[in-house]
Amino acid sequence: MIPALRLIREDGVSDRYGLAGDEVLAARAGEGRSPATLRLYTYRSHAALVGRFQTVEHELHLDYCRSQGIAVNRRPTGGGAIIMGEQQLGVALCIPGQRDATYGNARSLMSRFSAGLVSALQHYGIGAAFTRKNDLEVGGRKIAGLGIHRTKSGGILFHASLLVDLDVPLMLRVLNTPFEKISDKEIRNVSDRITTLNREHGSAVEMDAVREVLADGFRSAWGAEIESGDFSAGELTAIDALIHDRYATTEWLFRQSKVTDADGFARVKSAGGLLGARVATAGKQLKAVYLEGDFFSSSGAIAALEGSLRWHSTAGPEIRSTLEAVYARYAADLASVPIEALQEVILRAIAAAAEDADASDPYGCFVEPGREEVAVAAAVGSHPKSNIQYPQSSGGRQEEVAVAVAVGRKG
Repeated sequence: MIPALRLIREDGVSDRYGLAGDEVLAARAGEGRSPATLRLYTYRSHAALVGRFQTVEHELHLDYCRSQGIAVNRRPTGGGAIIMGEQQLGVALCIPGQRDATYGNARSLMSRFSAGLVSALQHYGIGAAFTRKNDLEVGGRKIAGLGIHRTKSGGILFHASLLVDLDVPLMLRVLNTPFEKISDKEIRNVSDRITTLNREHGSAVEMDAVREVLADGFRSAWGAEIESGDFSAGELTAIDALIHDRYATTEWLFRQSKVTDADGFARVKSAGGLLGARVATAGKQLKAVYLEGDFFSSSGAIAALEGSLRWHSTAGPEIRSTLEAVYARYAADLASVPIEALQEVILRAIAAAAEDADASDPYGCFVEPGREEVAVAAAVGSHPKSNIQYPQSSGGRQEEVAVAVAVGRKG
């Protein structure tokens, strides 16, 4: 039981400060040097953040980010790449945990963490549900992504990105998706698979109002008093040091896993129409699946199929089991899409991806791949200086990050 949560509100923070702040709060909570904290904040538009175990060059269009001044960094939590800005609310719950707790035990708290978000969305008449793929969904459409990280001190960081609103065309230009081109059709396809608070509510909601509703949601879900506060001087000093040692370094940004990423596409003719599947894989894991064709079905059912296969094993029996579970939920909506044909097209797309990659060394999205090799020199050499400030090596500062609020949080 956590009797009280310190509430920190911020707007327009830099990518480095935003990420370092969350990690410092969790680490110090584990050490007993900082109180349990709920941080509700937005990033300066825009920042592209990859998951802890992803390869940044595979996940983002770095040339586009560079040309548009979009910041790029790596989260301490697992999961996929996201775009953050003034219309996406960052939610960080930083609490103490048991030093001997396993990662699986920590993840068992995820549903409780999401309960605060679910409660807040209910305030707006939005029925959201936590899924096993670490998303909050509304009618099968993602409205928030969740992540978790346990620090060496035993502190636990729960991360969420709540989509209050979202520029889908911009997201598709920033994130490296399996789509060969970005057309109106692709934009519609993605828009059918995700949603936002504003869209579900039917009108724009002020971010400050969302924050207050979220605070009430966590008060209800955790039975804790919410006390407004701010970072201490010691915390700001620790954030400054972590920015310098990690989040402003090329070693952190361009660290690489041995897992090979690949894309594949396949198409089959079925009794219900033409079925196409485009997949992105990481080793023997499905990162994403996009379905297309001239079949008839609800967008919610298709979104549920795609969502259930995100960060999923590429093994045929496991895919079949997952498909059967979704078909049981959406039997009427998927009646014209034969499950055998769907499984076949997905497996063919996976085989096509395997032709271009050595998929012999699988790692899950939420599993630390041991000691990863850091391939910095090549990555740095391929990214010349431009108007986007990529981190430099830890040997020196690219810019002085002051502890003062106006500089340390915005710089």
